[in-house]
Amino acid sequence: MNNTSANIEMSNYMLSYEGFRAEVLNDYKVALESREASLLGRREVLTGKAKFGIFGDGKELAQVAMGKFFQPGDYRAGYYRDQTFMFATGLATVEQFFAQLYADPDLEREPFSMGRQMNGHFATPNVDASGEWVDLANQRNISSDISPTAAQMPRALGLAFASTLFRNSPVLQQFDNLSTNGNEVCFCTIGDASTSEGHFWETVNAAGVLQVPLAIFIWDDGYGISVPREYQTTKGSISAALKGFEKKEDTNGIDIYRVKGWDYAGMCEVFESGLQKIRDTHTPAVFHVEEITQPQGHSTSGSHERYKSTERLEWEKEWDCIKQMREFIIENGLGDEEELTVIEENAKKYVRDCKNRAWEKYLVPIKEQVNEVTGLIKNTVVNDIEAHGRLQQLAKDLETNREPLRRDIMRTLSQAVEIAGASPSAGDLKAYRSELKKLNKQLYNTLLYNEGPKSALHVAGNAATYGNNSPSVNGYEILNKYFDQLFSANPKVVAFGEDVGNIGDVNQGFAGLQEKHGVERIFDTGIRELTIMGQGIGLALRGLRPIAEIQYLDYLLYGLEPLSDDVASLHYRTGGQQSCPLIVRTRGHRLEGIWHSGSPMGMIINSLRGMYVCVPRNMVQAIGMYNTLLQSNDPAIMIECLNGYRLKERMPENLLDFTVPLGIPEVVREGTDITVVSYGATLRIVQEAGVRLAALGIDIEIIDVQTLLPFDINHSIFASLKKTNRILFVDEDVPGGAAAYMFNKVMEEQGGYKWLDVAPRTITGQAHRPAYGSDGDYFSKPNTEDVIEVIQEMMSE
Repeated sequence: MNNTSANIEMSNYMLSYEGFRAEVLNDYKVALESREASLLGRREVLTGKAKFGIFGDGKELAQVAMGKFFQPGDYRAGYYRDQTFMFATGLATVEQFFAQLYADPDLEREPFSMGRQMNGHFATPNVDASGEWVDLANQRNISSDISPTAAQMPRALGLAFASTLFRNSPVLQQFDNLSTNGNEVCFCTIGDASTSEGHFWETVNAAGVLQVPLAIFIWDDGYGISVPREYQTTKGSISAALKGFEKKEDTNGIDIYRVKGWDYAGMCEVFESGLQKIRDTHTPAVFHVEEITQPQGHSTSGSHERYKSTERLEWEKEWDCIKQMREFIIENGLGDEEELTVIEENAKKYVRDCKNRAWEKYLVPIKEQVNEVTGLIKNTVVNDIEAHGRLQQLAKDLETNREPLRRDIMRTLSQAVEIAGASPSAGDLKAYRSELKKLNKQLYNTLLYNEGPKSALHVAGNAATYGNNSPSVNGYEILNKYFDQLFSANPKVVAFGEDVGNIGDVNQGFAGLQEKHGVERIFDTGIRELTIMGQGIGLALRGLRPIAEIQYLDYLLYGLEPLSDDVASLHYRTGGQQSCPLIVRTRGHRLEGIWHSGSPMGMIINSLRGMYVCVPRNMVQAIGMYNTLLQSNDPAIMIECLNGYRLKERMPENLLDFTVPLGIPEVVREGTDITVVSYGATLRIVQEAGVRLAALGIDIEIIDVQTLLPFDINHSIFASLKKTNRILFVDEDVPGGAAAYMFNKVMEEQGGYKWLDVAPRTITGQAHRPAYGSDGDYFSKPNTEDVIEVIQEMMSE
């Protein structure tokens, strides 16, 4: 291996020898500081001050080089080892890095995740405190990192794709705070082993088809934890394996570059020209950065000496990027031994001081609580001498704890309350415990959804209005007219998915609208649900209002991971600093057979906490929910009834103005004997049963929950139960799915059990997937006769 850096030529971006020299020495300083942060960070974990650590040592030089070309407007969808990039671009400080390592929940000290993510997970705000979009085009942007391997890939596709839309769509070019003519590049980083994930391959394929400005940097250290790359990748090289994707003349595809992670000059040269081509032509590229080392191994949970040979470990020491850069500086006369020694010593001192400041600031509020608690405990008056001694020991143990956590304080307080018993002093302990519970709830249990002006829950209901001559038309025709008006009124809305563009979706909601509103706004995709979600995520993060379609609800599993890990947790894990107002449109419930009639609602509501789940009974209600969501910054999934597109509904006159409030059930039939709770397609089954039961003298009250997340925020179902004293939940999910969720909400959270005259019931689909055909539907999912029979049983008890 020859160090090709030895005979460097000045790059065009370095204007003078002194400027070049100063820049090289500053890059060396940044690399040193990052390496020292990794070394001290590992020590903090091993001594117990931090919980766990993954660090970017060995990748410093490559990330310094990459950071030089990260411009305002650009985005990063990253890997959790990119600390050096963040330091090099000035988007993170070493002190903030340690604050995150210590899980400091103060947003000012830890501005990336409010202490909610482990180290190496960065973010920059895309909205302000009011939920308004910031000037994304004139700041460098970091989409919030997540740990699942390769999970940054789908989002990266969407972030890059947004630039293509901004460049090509005339109606979007007015939003100069969101883009500068689509000149932005998405920098995506990933470890070599993670390229084995399907996320990587689907994203690379989609990027090559779409031709989007995506720059994928692959850090190749030869291993996936302990597994060598020859067991991970065909041909033992990701760039070799990708050869078939390479762009040739008159084809689409990607460009592929190979560089060495210790070759400072070589990386600067290749990154500069390669990134400029991406920016100019929107041709995606992979930068395969080889011969990266891992000075400390994979993470703090193990040692790489267990699986690397002596020869490999010696090679890593010799070709460590910082060692190679030091030699390069001296060989090229850019600095001497004495000068570099001073830089090295200063870097160590600087990082040590940053670490100490971060730790001291983290401890300040905790120590204040410790002082308050120990003072209260010491002053607690009890008549029992043994109890007094135990209290004093509690106070002493907390007081002498050199590294107390908030949980230590809460545990000590609870134990003190237990010991104090009926003592008058126990009231003070309980009061302070209550105060700390509220404080800690704010630190750790808030902001799953928007809580400010852009919360969907703040959008008031506005009823649909009808004229004397409002026609009754098919449900899909109502949607079609609505989408036409919506796209005319709101230039930020785009819709896409399988068959959405040319034929106007399989159920004709967008029929004829691509021709009218343009292929940049309503368009088809390949059969690739994962990256359809990724496109939606990226567009939403960049200030657009995407409606990303999953053709059938059964196929949601393909795209569930980015929705669950990325979208649903985003607002929470950034402390409310990033919003992703994605609407996932799909259709499901009753139709035909195993693969087209899914209602996996229990899976959805439990994996998508952080998104709203809308289950409208018809298309008019769906439109009202779309309008509500489009006024907010919250993400949601809209599940339209698959067998409702050709049912007749009246056409509202105020299609763009009426809203359905989320979390507010609607009583669709009033009654006095029993409350029946349902939603979606099954609601029609219940309504049919209601007519037949009325003829039998049984008066049922039917409630449409409308949204499962949020669920009945005003407890209107509880109010109905107080009137009828009987309740039945009807749902076509599997047993224990959404019906069990609704049961828990009403019976436990709302206290409905207190008003029951008979045992509550649930009617669900069968445990198996629905069999094919009309009989398969009838015997696999709730039917009218099931509902009538169960209600008659309940009325006879």
